[in-house]
Order: sequence, then C-alpha cells, then structure tokens
Amino acid sequence: MALPLGFTGARLDRADQLRTDEGRLAEAVADPRARCLAIDGIDFVPGEGGGLCWEPLDPTDDRALLLLGLDAAGVPHFVREAAAGARVDARSRTVMRLLPLLAPEEAALYGGARSLVDWHARHRFCAVCGAPTALFRAGWGRRCGACNAEHFPRVDPVVIMLAEYEGRVLVGRQGGFPPGFFSALAGFVEPGESLEEAVARELFEEAGIRVADVAYVASQPWPFPSSLMIGCRARALDPALTLDTTEIEAAIWVDRAEVRAALAGDMGAPFMAPPSLAIARHLLEDWAG
Repeated sequence: MALPLGFTGARLDRADQLRTDEGRLAEAVADPRARCLAIDGIDFVPGEGGGLCWEPLDPTDDRALLLLGLDAAGVPHFVREAAAGARVDARSRTVMRLLPLLAPEEAALYGGARSLVDWHARHRFCAVCGAPTALFRAGWGRRCGACNAEHFPRVDPVVIMLAEYEGRVLVGRQGGFPPGFFSALAGFVEPGESLEEAVARELFEEAGIRVADVAYVASQPWPFPSSLMIGCRARALDPALTLDTTEIEAAIWVDRAEVRAALAGDMGAPFMAPPSLAIARHLLEDWAG
C-alpha cells in the first residue's frame, strides 16, 4: 500500500499535555511565533503558492482558539472556531477543488482542523440537558455550564470495501456522482456490530451479495465532516447483483486490466477512478498490484 493515504501524515505534535495545563496553554497563546490557520467558514484560505495560509494571532479576534499542536521547533499552531453565523458547509465543493493545491502533510493538518471547527459549530448545546456549552481542553472538548456534562470530538466509522470474485472487484456509483465515476462501496458502522459484520451487511444491503473472508487493508480520516474510512476487502460468494437503487445507481464487476486502465485515466476505461486523496483509489491500486 502506497503511503501516505490522503489526510494522513500531519507533522505536528498534538501536544495533549498542553490541553489541560492552563499556564502552559497561555504561554503558547502568548508566544510571538504562534500561528493561526486562515479559514473561511471551514474552508482553508490558500496562501502564496496555493498551500495553507498561517497568520500571526490577532489579539482583536475574540473567537476561541483551538490548539492544533506544536511543530518541530515548538511553534504553537491554532485554528479559531467559526464566527457566529458563518456558513459551515461540511460538504463544500469549493474545498474539494482547492485540496490538490496542498502537500500531503498540509492536507492532513487541514483535515483535522476542519473536522474540529465543524464539530464545535454543531455542538454548541448540551446533548444531555440542552443548555449552552463552553469550550475547554484547548478546543478538544466542550463542557455544559448547567449539568457539567463533558463532550468530546468524535469520528464516525465508515467501512469502505472491495468485494472480489474470481479476479474481478465490484465498484458502484451513486446518482450524484459525476458521469462515469465509480468507487468502492461504503457505509457507516452501526451500533452493536464489528467491522467485518458492517462490511458484510453493507454489501448485502446495497448490492445483494453475500461475502466471506473480510480483511482489513488500511484506514483514512475523511473530514467531510468527520469520518474514519476503514478500508477492507471481502470474497464474494456469488457475483449476481441485486442493487438497492435508493443507495446505488449502478454497479459493475471489473478485472485488473480494467482497473489499471481507470487508474491511468485511459479514455477507453469502463469507469472513472476516485481521486488520489480518497482511500477508494488506494484500495484499487493495492488490489490491481
């Protein structure tokens, strides 16, 4: 498996020890070297050359600072919570067009910051009693002022998988995909099931196939808004498909030559492959060998 996968490889020490040390955190904020990630809502603002834009901390900005971590030189890096009333679009198409401008480690750092800012924007009230919550742990938690319940950022586990049958793998497409675009099938892990059970259930629900020998391949953060994509393979017991057309518009079995053609961008390929940031592409590359 070629590494790093998209949104992995951020080169910051997350500095967990600073999150609960108010004195050291105040020193980090006061550090003249400290930098803040420039964002518009939750989309990054491109800097010179197209990378991330880091700015000095603005003392006039009263939005809360969220600690991202320290770089190798000990420089603190922050991002601010979204401004009140700012448009927070967890599935922004604008940022998808900008992401290819980022180096892999920048994409990873931005992905974490994006998910954190989005989480705060969606958790301003307590899930226990409904009262307003306030940020604590340097942005890695919120506490309710009424019932004292504590809430922490979460990720949503998603299985994404290739079913294989006699030298072919299954790819599918949703109705909102660009014309010709196919990808690995995927679905959220539900309470009370293992990853292997989630893979088997999703493939049966969406494509009507039974599978065995589910195997883990790799994982990837996916900040749209806060998923952890868990890549797997499985052996299909029969190739006959019965699609749930509310989820899958079409699905096809493709062999290695067809997958390699799609990955190469050949005009004659039977489908358009996922982009390089997506774990689905890495699953296809790994399988095609």
